[in-house]
Amino acid sequence: MKTSSVVALSLAAVVIAAGAFYFIDVDQTREARLPDVDVSVEGGQAPEFDVQTGEVEVGTTEKEVLVPKVVMEKETVTVPTVDAEPAG
Repeated sequence: MKTSSVVALSLAAVVIAAGAFYFIDVDQTREARLPDVDVSVEGGQAPEFDVQTGEVEVGTTEKEVLVPKVVMEKETVTVPTVDAEPAG
């Protein structure tokens, strides 16, 4: 898939998501209330562990690798557009 197609589809998805946000008007009609909870703490004990771990060494080294070179060219493409009006 061409990069321009991916950019166009991504832009369209963002515009549609933003449009959906503004097309929906939500009004809260009732306040939320948490349930009454009684928690009594008595006794208890946290677990105990004896853990032995290995060693990890992290470092860097230089290696020769093949690196592809990309040439950028300007190109005119057709992209989707969306016109939306917010609710209300």
